[in-house]
Amino acid sequence: MEIIIDLEYIKEIAKEKDEENWGFRAFLKQLDMAPREIDAVVHRIAEEVVSQIDCTKCANCCKQISPVLDKDDVSTFALGLKMPMSEFKEQYLIPDEEAPLNYRFKELPCPFLKNDRCSNYDYRPKDCRSYPHLHKKYFTSRLLGVIGNYEVCPIVFNTYEQLKTQLGHNNWRDDDDFEFGFEWE
Repeated sequence: MEIIIDLEYIKEIAKEKDEENWGFRAFLKQLDMAPREIDAVVHRIAEEVVSQIDCTKCANCCKQISPVLDKDDVSTFALGLKMPMSEFKEQYLIPDEEAPLNYRFKELPCPFLKNDRCSNYDYRPKDCRSYPHLHKKYFTSRLLGVIGNYEVCPIVFNTYEQLKTQLGHNNWRDDDDFEFGFEWE
């Protein structure tokens, strides 16, 4: 398996394959395969991809995405900084627009990213620990996030591309019996 890590190339390919990626999402949603079977394929591919990528040479997630921090994350992160929680919140966080009880960092890249590494790594939020979330269950219910992370994370990019190959991507696009709900140009 060829692993692509060039972020500029990934971003360029993401633009070129936007429609294809949405079409493949529709295909996965209608695929006659149990969610746990799709998860098993994704987990196997992701594990192989992760073994070939050093996140500390990339850290693009910390540069492009702000994690969601819940109350426990805020408390833990502030503890790691040896800073009062109220001071940490005031200096670094804003309420999350989608979930006002949660927070996000005020700025990108993450203010705690130093030399492509988290300076508070042992106390990082659950969202950071879990990223890129490919190990979780119910992959097909999280495809909006996967497509959003496709151009950000080489792990997501390579996993999604391998998934297309392994699930017969070349066949599904030309299948006249398959309806995506839109026309291919």
